[in-house]
Amino acid sequence: MDENLKQKRSDCKRIVLFGPESTGKTTLAKKLAYHFQTSWVPEFAREYLEKKMVQTGEICSYDDLYTIAIEQIKQENKLIKLANKYIFCDTNLVSTQVYSEVYFNKCDDRILTANKKNKYDLYLLTDIDIPWVKDLVRDKPNERKKMFRCFEDKLTAMNISFCTLSGNIQKRLNDAILHIENL
Repeated sequence: MDENLKQKRSDCKRIVLFGPESTGKTTLAKKLAYHFQTSWVPEFAREYLEKKMVQTGEICSYDDLYTIAIEQIKQENKLIKLANKYIFCDTNLVSTQVYSEVYFNKCDDRILTANKKNKYDLYLLTDIDIPWVKDLVRDKPNERKKMFRCFEDKLTAMNISFCTLSGNIQKRLNDAILHIENL
């Protein structure tokens, strides 16, 4: 396995906010981290791709995905050292795999291997029943159902159990807290 994509060992429970764009993952990651007084890992792809768009006017390329994956794991490994019992990941490499397959019809073998080895304790799949909000990199406002199915299908295909969060942010937060407390 590529060492750049390997998780550091920890006793913390790793919880992933997982789903298509503009479904409240970042908001939930922050609120859950606050509630449980622990760390959360931002989505590196957003920072990277927004910067690329501003600097070059270009969107994500296939070659960007491995760089994004390395930095995502690097941030997770750094922040898990500061975590208290749980760490909340705004995304993970399975999400990178979904986007790679949707946009490029393939995924880097190093990312696929990492997704077989790296483990998370809970996947919280965020539903599309909240308003889509435009930003520099979001581009699928009319394909939300299709994208949700891609994320859901990937978890099912990889035999990963998950809980779906629907409703407004407060309902999602309350439901997430119950799922986490039941770990």
